[in-house]
Amino acid sequence: MGFADQRFNVNLSILFTELPLLERPAAAAAAGFTAVELWWPWIETPTPEQSELDALKKAIEDAGVQLTGLNFYAGQLPGPDRGALSIPGTESERFRANIDVAIAFAQSLGCTTFNALYGNRVDGVDPTEQDALALENLVLAAQAVGRVGGTILIEALNRPESPKCPIVSAPKAIEIVDKVNEATGLGNAKFLMDLYHLSMNGEDLPSVIEQYAARTGHVQIADNPGRGAPGTGSLPLEDLLDQLTKAGYDGWVGLEYKPGDKPSAEAFEWLPREARAAR
Repeated sequence: MGFADQRFNVNLSILFTELPLLERPAAAAAAGFTAVELWWPWIETPTPEQSELDALKKAIEDAGVQLTGLNFYAGQLPGPDRGALSIPGTESERFRANIDVAIAFAQSLGCTTFNALYGNRVDGVDPTEQDALALENLVLAAQAVGRVGGTILIEALNRPESPKCPIVSAPKAIEIVDKVNEATGLGNAKFLMDLYHLSMNGEDLPSVIEQYAARTGHVQIADNPGRGAPGTGSLPLEDLLDQLTKAGYDGWVGLEYKPGDKPSAEAFEWLPREARAAR
């Protein structure tokens, strides 16, 4: 057991960001990784030009890495936004316009796992109205993802860093998962268990794993405090991942941490090079 027994991918939206987007897949491969994930890379538009989509597809293919996860359009991320699907008006429309584009791009690379970030509360808008819109948009996305045999993920963020986001605990994320699955009958909505966010919320991580491992479609890690690499904080990440494995989770573990003040290529010293390639 231990880190060497996990399947890791690198999140290219938080690591290797010192490089242009199209150079990041090759940098991950040079560091020994064979799988990557991404937030929606084009924060200004949910529907980029086909040439931009093709260029990123080629960069991923040329690097010889596998795309294993992609966020739907989520607004300014990183930045002030925490998703678009619960935001009435233009942002909701952007999310809907992005669904088929994101799925087509990901599917062209063999990826069928999609993170749908909920979005912040909007001042002056009834939370009940936002939640109804969110469910409607999540159902649309889950149905579209279902047509390619895929999974839609619901992620809990953390209250200190995302005070306007209503999805800031594991039970709340699971509640949304259940509502989507009940509405669609597809069962393809799952929990994205980000151990950093949950620890920032003060949740009992072993208990969360015990309760929700079977409902989890993806795991992401960073240490706490600091959101740095494993070993830079105090989270027992190796033990927690072992517990997840024992609980039956055999999916990807996304490395979604900040490299600190050094190049990203030097932020993987905690993981032996021979353990970086997916098995």
